[in-house]
Amino acid sequence: MVKLTQDEIKENLKHLKNWSYKENSIVRYLKLKDFSTAIKFINAILPVAEELEHHPDIEIKNYNEVVIKLTTHDEGGVTQYDFQLARRIEELVKDFSS
Repeated sequence: MVKLTQDEIKENLKHLKNWSYKENSIVRYLKLKDFSTAIKFINAILPVAEELEHHPDIEIKNYNEVVIKLTTHDEGGVTQYDFQLARRIEELVKDFSS
């Protein structure tokens, strides 16, 4: 998979309204109901990431805030793999949003 240009990243982000481009990654911040919900959400990402063989960087902050960062390390930046996984993660978000 080929690293996307800045213009290609901007174009793809138009279709993922809650994602942004920061530090060579596309990033999504979510504030969930509580810690348990945050953990359940992260666990829901696991089978999708395994299926796509593309794994996000995930962080929990302040017990209920989840930060997801996607980049393709082998390519040194954002690729279509990252957007594919982001779209799949967005499908999960509606089941966990408070």
